[in-house]
Amino acid sequence: MEKVNKVAIGCDHAGFPYKDSIKQMLEEQGVEVLDFGTDSPDSVDYPDFVHPVAEKVEKGEVDFGIILCGSGNGANMTANKHQGVRSALCWSLEITELARQHNNANILSLPVRFISEPQAVQYAKVFLSTEFEGGRHERRINKIPCG
Repeated sequence: MEKVNKVAIGCDHAGFPYKDSIKQMLEEQGVEVLDFGTDSPDSVDYPDFVHPVAEKVEKGEVDFGIILCGSGNGANMTANKHQGVRSALCWSLEITELARQHNNANILSLPVRFISEPQAVQYAKVFLSTEFEGGRHERRINKIPCG
């Protein structure tokens, strides 16, 4: 993770229990973390915490984003509304690696109701340390944006 300097993180109430473990791991690696909340298990609306993460990624103000919600779907859909964001919903190690290798994903969306906390931390490590392969994949990701 030596190339990763700054990561934005955000979650809803379902994602809150895993956020601090991921944040701690990142900070131990020397990564600056911009934490957009939430900071409690009280019910909130995930877009309020995902949009700020996606905006930082979209503007190039952070290297990557990590978002968490119950299924990961709502957070992922919200993030992908931003141009230049390629958010990937990851629930296995292989999916996580492929999101970076083949899709050059820049936001990791985690479904906390379907993975364990140690898995969430592991997927974040793998996501941030896996390189984009480029080549034929570059051509494909260049076709993703609309308009």
